[in-house]
Amino acid sequence: MKLGAVVITMGNRPDELRALLDSVARQDGDRIEVVVVGNGAPVPDVPAGVRTVELPENLGIPGGRNVGIEAFGPSGADVDALLFLDDDGLLPLGDTAELCRQAFEADPGLGIISFRIADPDTGVTQRRHVPRLRAADPMRSSRVTTFLGGANAVRTKVIAEVGPLPGRFFYAHEETDLAWRALDAGWMIDYRADMVLNHPTTAPSRHAVYHRMVARNRVWLARRNLPAPLVPVYLGVWLLLTLVRRPSGPALKAWLGGFREGWATPCGTRRPMRWRTVWRLTRLGRPPVI
Repeated sequence: MKLGAVVITMGNRPDELRALLDSVARQDGDRIEVVVVGNGAPVPDVPAGVRTVELPENLGIPGGRNVGIEAFGPSGADVDALLFLDDDGLLPLGDTAELCRQAFEADPGLGIISFRIADPDTGVTQRRHVPRLRAADPMRSSRVTTFLGGANAVRTKVIAEVGPLPGRFFYAHEETDLAWRALDAGWMIDYRADMVLNHPTTAPSRHAVYHRMVARNRVWLARRNLPAPLVPVYLGVWLLLTLVRRPSGPALKAWLGGFREGWATPCGTRRPMRWRTVWRLTRLGRPPVI
């Protein structure tokens, strides 16, 4: 299989970006063509052979990645699968790309692979980085219902069939939106503990827009993808979970503002998943109500 890689950057981590690109270049097997997208910022110096695209404005994470996809032809058609990697990540093992090729070749129904994210100093994988409810053992590989945005591989046939990431999301839940559409089209998603991306341990709330966009996009996700009876159930569960977690006053205010925004603003095209996909998600351990 021919692999490509998409990396988006704000241009503010040149050393980490160079280390990531070097780790991609060291992968076993055929060379991986890489595109680095400057998301509203100039791209720092990159090694020879790495292509760059500089956008005049920040399109957000899904928008920037979609530009990277199109750099490989319509829906990424010039390659068989694309790696999406955070610019401050690192592939510590040389066989990750080859494992991706083997996994896709062995299972024609496999559409997306989610890598394990590990802290480079401690080796610890945060619970939130294991994309399933039973997340206590990050070393266990399994079928899952979503994937990690900056540490994954996607078969380009999936993108051609179900469309790209939802660009208007800007940040948060865009992976689950694509995952649900892929699952509804019959594709499978694997979490692979043996495919590792090193990434410093961080809190998602470090982003100023975190609470607002997590809430807004949660509503958009449900409105776009769930059968009508499940929309209030799913969002009601998440409202209760948010209150149980007792966020700070400012965080809760931002979350509730985003929740209202999600109802008041266009979510994009609505394509509710089939009920058999709901059952499929349930059998995989994550019914789409949580």
